[in-house]
Amino acid sequence: MNIGLLVSGLIMGISGVGSAIGIGIAGQGAIGAWKRAYLNNKTAPFILTVFAGAPLTQTIYGFLLMQTMKSSSADPAFMFGLGIASALAMAMSAIAQGKAGAAASDALGDTGKGFSQYIMVVGLCETVALFALVFSMVALG
Repeated sequence: MNIGLLVSGLIMGISGVGSAIGIGIAGQGAIGAWKRAYLNNKTAPFILTVFAGAPLTQTIYGFLLMQTMKSSSADPAFMFGLGIASALAMAMSAIAQGKAGAAASDALGDTGKGFSQYIMVVGLCETVALFALVFSMVALG
C-alpha cells in the first residue's frame, strides 16, 4: 500500500467534510436572516449567499494539495503526517468560516450594513486554509 497516495485521498475527504459542515452552519445563518426579512416584509439580501458559500473553497484547496501530493516524491510517512495536519487545518478553517458567515448573515440581515467588515472576518478564517495549502506545497518541494 502506498501511504503517500492514501493520504492524497484523505486530504480531499477531510477538507470536503469541513467545507460541508461550514456551509451548513453559514447556510443556517443565511436562511434565518432571510426568514426574518420575509416576516418583516423586507427584501431578502441575496448577498448572504457569499457568506453561505465561502467555506466551499477549502474543498478546492484540498483538491490542489491532493494533486500536489500525488506527484510528489517526498517520504510517504512525511506526506501522510503533513497531509492529515493540512487537511484538518483546512477543515477547521471551513468550520470557523461557517460560524463567522452565520454571524455575518445575522448581522447584515438585521442592519443591512457592515458587509465589508464581515467579509474581512470571513476572509481571515480563509487565510488559515491558504497558509496550510501553501506551506504544505512548499514543504513538499
